[in-house]
Parts: sequence; C-alpha cells; structure tokens
Amino acid sequence: MKITYHGHSVVKIETNGKTILIDPFITGNGLTDLKVENVKPDVIIISHGHGDHVGDTVQLAKVNDSLVIANDELSTYLSWQGLRVHGMHIGGSYQFDFGRVKLTQAFHGTGLQTGDNNIVYCGMPAGILFMSEGKTIYHAGDTALFSDMKLIGERHPIDVAFLPIGDNYTMGPEDAAYAAKLLGAKTIVPMHYNTFPVIRQDPQEFIKLLEDGNGKILNPGEGIDL
Repeated sequence: MKITYHGHSVVKIETNGKTILIDPFITGNGLTDLKVENVKPDVIIISHGHGDHVGDTVQLAKVNDSLVIANDELSTYLSWQGLRVHGMHIGGSYQFDFGRVKLTQAFHGTGLQTGDNNIVYCGMPAGILFMSEGKTIYHAGDTALFSDMKLIGERHPIDVAFLPIGDNYTMGPEDAAYAAKLLGAKTIVPMHYNTFPVIRQDPQEFIKLLEDGNGKILNPGEGIDL
C-alpha cells in the first residue's frame, strides 16, 4: 500500500490495484502538486460537504466513472449530479473490493455554498478509517479534539493518522498533539494547514509537541509505503 499527501486534506491511497482519493480539493488549492486532468481515481471518499473537501469530485468522478463514498445526504446530492455513489453514515462500515471503509464522528460544520447565495446541507461531517492489506489509515477530516479519539484508536489500531492542525476551522497544533496521544497511531501526519492565511501553521512546531516522536511531515507529492 502506498499513501501520498497532496496538500490541504488531499490524500491518495493505492492498494489492491485501485487508486482512492480522499477530499480531492485540487482547483484553487495553491499547495497541491496535482492537476485535475492527470488524476485518475477509481474511488473518491469525501469527509464532509465543504468546498475545500468536495473540491473537484464531480469532474473527476464523471471523467473516470469513480465511485464516490460519502455520508448519505452528500452522496444523494452528488447522485443528482449524475455520479455513482455509495452512501454511509457515522459508525457504519462497508467492505469494498479494495478495502473496508468506516466513518467516524467529527466535530465540524457541513454545507456547500451555491451560486445563488444559498447553502445546501450535506449531512454530518466524518472522519474516515480505511483498512486494507492489514493496515489502517485514519483521515480525521475537519474536526475539533474529542475524547472518543481514544476509543477509535483502541478499536482500530492505526498505522497512519492524518490530523488537521490549522486552527480557526479545526483543532490547532496543541489540540492535534493531544489527539495524537489519544489515537496512539504509529505515524502522525499533519494536514489542513497553510492553504489559507487564517490556517497558517509551522508543522515543525507541531511535530515537536508529539510526545512519542512519531510525527512525519509530508510535502505535497511525498508518501509513505506500508
């Protein structure tokens, strides 16, 4: 299995002959190394219905006939755009041919802004547990710190956890470091920072806060082989 970080909250997983793309915010993401026309995901998983996470899902899924996995409200909305979807909800898991996906709780907002100054409600935000080849990846989505992260780590021993550190919209570095302690993941990767001025952070300072010394900064395009 290969896991690659592509800026903001964009994570690519390659396993069992499939490419899975999480939160494909490419257009408008000044930190990503990806170009929409070069990305060929078999599967897209979306943590929640904000523009910087739904991103280029519609275009990518239409061009590549990608399966889109998201909470039921968001997946239903995307099915109305002509996409092939699989709806889920918090606490539920499903075994696909490429791996098992489970949605966890996340404390955040959700909703897509439309061109006519409306917001479309997109269901509850989620974290994502992805399990394949005997490994478990945790993508926390956008979230505050919450104590049940300890339960998530106990129930599903995590090999790599992607945690937001940007503050303002999500937990900041100090809370994310405490989240890392609760989760007990083997490797912690910071995400969701520096894309916009309001979430500017120094990831090296976050790494210093980790008690277990298990942090790893991935620049866009860098990855981990498991």
